[in-house]
Amino acid sequence: MKILAIDYGQSKIGIAFAETIIVEPYCVLRYQSEDRVIEKILEIIKLLNIEKVIIGISEGKSAKNSKDFAKKLLAKKSIDLDFVDETLSTKKAQEYSIEAGIRRSKRKLLEDAYAAAVMLQWYIEKDV
Repeated sequence: MKILAIDYGQSKIGIAFAETIIVEPYCVLRYQSEDRVIEKILEIIKLLNIEKVIIGISEGKSAKNSKDFAKKLLAKKSIDLDFVDETLSTKKAQEYSIEAGIRRSKRKLLEDAYAAAVMLQWYIEKDV
């Protein structure tokens, strides 16, 4: 199953995907218009033939914002969607990228995509 992970933020969104148990960071989308970024995500879903989307959820207002974003995405495309706890995903992503020897400048550029990859890996591993 092809799964897309979204690490939602107010100004940028990390994207990762997996077709098997191997997860790949895909990109970071910086945006000002939520409608435009949703259209971009829909293009990625179509391009990669995504069957399921997971969205990271944290706590409080951030959780509400992520759920609201999910509703807007679902209003544009009916797709299997699930949520995953994103607590500590950014911290873990930073640790993994440091261990992998990724330069700080590249880590900063792709931090949200790495966090989405960590969330997706957790999601896949819970079902294995």
